[in-house]
Amino acid sequence: MLYPPPAPRPIASRYAWKLLVTDGWAIASFVFILLGVIFSLVGAPLALVVVTAFVGIPFAGLGLLLLVAGVIMAVWRYRETQNMMDVLRIGEAVEGQIVQVEENLHVRVNMRHPWVIRYQFLVNGQTVEGQVSTFNPPGATLQPGRKAYVLYLPKAPRRNVLYPHP
Repeated sequence: MLYPPPAPRPIASRYAWKLLVTDGWAIASFVFILLGVIFSLVGAPLALVVVTAFVGIPFAGLGLLLLVAGVIMAVWRYRETQNMMDVLRIGEAVEGQIVQVEENLHVRVNMRHPWVIRYQFLVNGQTVEGQVSTFNPPGATLQPGRKAYVLYLPKAPRRNVLYPHP
């Protein structure tokens, strides 16, 4: 178990993009944006022509709806990723414990199931729980009952991550 270096920790900016590319909500937002652009680009010209307006108006409306929903989701996930990056950069380290490790059989990406690692740690005498999902199979250090370091923000202990981040 490796103790985290003191804050501020150097975290590569491309790591945030790696987290976004593997985030299900971020992927869904990309799909919504893509569909929104396609439906809007097809629906707008159809809506302008009188003969095809009855098809074009719903296409354009659905496209704009998908586009707005996708952008809102993308901004949300980007902010969440930036919050995680803040925890990794400036979070305080505390010793915690792995509580549960299980494979999520309800989700499958590229024929693989993600692992959900649940952990807990103490802050000011209160137990705080957290979890992380990863496609990397947990090694011997990430097993129930094992000690692990957790980084958290002192003003918001619910914002926490395992260190090193799996």
